[in-house]
Amino acid sequence: MSMRFSIITAGVIAGMLVAGSAQARDQISIVGSSTVYPFATIVAEKFGQSSGFKTPVIESTGSGGGMKLFCKGVGVEHPDITNASRAMKSKEAKLCKDAGVEYQEFVVGNDGIAVSNSLATQRYSIS
Repeated sequence: MSMRFSIITAGVIAGMLVAGSAQARDQISIVGSSTVYPFATIVAEKFGQSSGFKTPVIESTGSGGGMKLFCKGVGVEHPDITNASRAMKSKEAKLCKDAGVEYQEFVVGNDGIAVSNSLATQRYSIS
């Protein structure tokens, strides 16, 4: 019975902490890649329009700059999300770990190049 009470109490306290931190900032803060920035702003605007929440604040800081800001710590003075146009480096993962920042990486896409030319001009071969 006391184990069950401890688990319930821990759950209630955790819920209160999460609710308290959610009230401290009313917008999601996102930093990172200038390459990802145009895409991220469109996604943020759609999120704001369709979710009932405020549109997230997005700053273009570069991938490395975003990682440094994100991995400095947890709380309203630190961004919630960082965008990067590359994988996280081991030194960045260590910085996050040392600051107690837990993270999850999500691959949204990979870089690509599209080559095209006008139909009014002669075709060219790149091979």
